[in-house]
Amino acid sequence: MERTNNLTRVTPFMHVPDIDAAVRFFTRILGFECRFRQGSYAFVAREAVAFRLLQNDGDDGAPPGNRRFCYYVDVKDVDALAEELRPHIASLNDGDVHGPIDQLYGQRELMVVAPDGNLLVFGQDVAVKRA
Repeated sequence: MERTNNLTRVTPFMHVPDIDAAVRFFTRILGFECRFRQGSYAFVAREAVAFRLLQNDGDDGAPPGNRRFCYYVDVKDVDALAEELRPHIASLNDGDVHGPIDQLYGQRELMVVAPDGNLLVFGQDVAVKRA
């Protein structure tokens, strides 16, 4: 079977308790655009990165106790992104933003906890220094 360059991106579903709050977080804090919204569903995108936000009603969606996930977004310049977001992420709670920081595994990362507890990590490849 011959492979083609047909895959373009992954758009994960993020289960959230409040669709309005999630859309506000993505658009006002992280600079995403809400491209579609209907009822308890929204599609937000920024450049080649997108999320499908889906509000949980009761115990639907992810099972209780397992609703918080981590989403990793690869970026070209994490410091530039952090500088761009700085005025907006300053409104988040203490401890909800960490970095940018170099990790031992060769990534420089900015970690942002959404108000609903989902973790978004923006990471950039950096040279791994070996002894």
